[in-house]
Amino acid sequence: MRLLHTMLRVGDLDQSIKFYTEILGMRLLRRKDYPEGKFTLAFLGYGDEKENTVLELTYNWDISSYDLGNGFGHLAIEVNNVYQATEQIRQQGGKILRDAGPMNAGNTIIAFVEDPDGYQIELLAKD
Repeated sequence: MRLLHTMLRVGDLDQSIKFYTEILGMRLLRRKDYPEGKFTLAFLGYGDEKENTVLELTYNWDISSYDLGNGFGHLAIEVNNVYQATEQIRQQGGKILRDAGPMNAGNTIIAFVEDPDGYQIELLAKD
């Protein structure tokens, strides 16, 4: 068994694809419209779906926003240097929720950014 993907519902698919590709460096792996169901799926990631867990963005054509609720936490992305990644995201117009620095009660360097739909992404330093 292996984890295949995480799905997020988004209100503006093109804006979300732009964020994940241009700001976070993922690749758009595939995208397909489902006219009968009135939705589009886009799969993004840092590598091929056959070997990597990817992100599925679901765009329901009649819905422009969602209530995120309080059950979802965040996505986590490993980066070489959290300080540099945070600054690059800031320069590209990304929203920084927590600047890079040691986590509370620990030494791991982390930061948090937010995607266009309000989902939080944690940046973690490589061990």
